[in-house]
Amino acid sequence: MPQFGRKNARDFRVLKNVLFVTVSSVFLASCGGGAMFGGGTSGGSSPSFGDRFSQLFGGKSTEVGATQSAQATTSGGADSELTCPVVSIRPGAGTFAVGAGGKPAVGNDLAYQATITRTARSCDLTNGQVSVKIGIQGRVIVGPAGAPETVEVPLRVAVVQEGVNPKPIATKVFTTAVSMGGQTSVEYSLVGEDFGYPAPSAAANDSYIFYIGFDPQALKPQPASRKRR
Repeated sequence: MPQFGRKNARDFRVLKNVLFVTVSSVFLASCGGGAMFGGGTSGGSSPSFGDRFSQLFGGKSTEVGATQSAQATTSGGADSELTCPVVSIRPGAGTFAVGAGGKPAVGNDLAYQATITRTARSCDLTNGQVSVKIGIQGRVIVGPAGAPETVEVPLRVAVVQEGVNPKPIATKVFTTAVSMGGQTSVEYSLVGEDFGYPAPSAAANDSYIFYIGFDPQALKPQPASRKRR
């Protein structure tokens, strides 16, 4: 299996170590789930995107906190022992809280907070490469300071081989724009695609896991406002 690049390893450490301030009671847990080795296409957000989420994963999504089970592939040979890794929310990365005007996201300065409520996954094994689709559903809740009309939600997906020394295999950031439309609570859906990794051996397969979580550092910095002369 190819060695992981410095940038991806650094991105993984950012996801692993970043902590967020939680300012309201939210439903967090460690697992999500979905279908097995199946098909593969791009992510986004729209009023009907939840329908596409269901179509891609055949309704096989799992509520955060529910137990998920692995399923074997239908391909023959040694690959028949491979399974699509389970999905887990990285500890400390299950919420995304943003403060108004760059202030800490606490109390009356909280602009909005995003959470993850359901996940799904699908893996397609072809010529020794696993192509992945990760489905994520969640909710953006407006805080006391008020949210902008459109909220950008950054989510990172990482494939990790767990063990004494966890080994990051691949990682990618997906973002989706959520139109708030003046509402105080809006659901969002995202399907992350064009993502994959080299197929592991059957012995190593059980130690693979998909970690997901919010990664605010992946967002592009906002341009500084111009001062009037």
